[in-house]
Amino acid sequence: MAEFMHVVCPHCNTVNRLPKDKLAARPICGSCRHTIFDEHPLEADNSTFLQHVSRNDIPVLVDFWAPWCGPCQMMAPSFEKAAHELEPDMRLIKVNTEQAQQLAGRYGIRSIPTLMLFSRGNEVARQSGAMDAPRIVAWARTMASSTAG
Repeated sequence: MAEFMHVVCPHCNTVNRLPKDKLAARPICGSCRHTIFDEHPLEADNSTFLQHVSRNDIPVLVDFWAPWCGPCQMMAPSFEKAAHELEPDMRLIKVNTEQAQQLAGRYGIRSIPTLMLFSRGNEVARQSGAMDAPRIVAWARTMASSTAG
């Protein structure tokens, strides 16, 4: 019998129930008919952030950043590349701390860029400072595997 996972569509934010062994097969959202994984980070606001962090059964890697932050701008292409490697095992989200100040305050973001890994709504790891794509991927996979179970 297939094991199912709940995965939130990055286009319409609908929760989809998908067979775990079919996540890499480019599944389509049952509501909006877009691909659920497009290998690009999702730009999230307060409501989309909460939906993805709390309703995804896959880990969610969040980049808290700001447009004026030099290191954030340098890391942006690396985070984009990391999405190509980490999806469909993780959802990658970017949160602009200038536009989502409530979220930054809620999670005590003191320096940016800050990466946070969430599993089923709970923060499981946090790392501040810019990283290149291989380090982002390695860190995210290590943290996700150490909290799996």
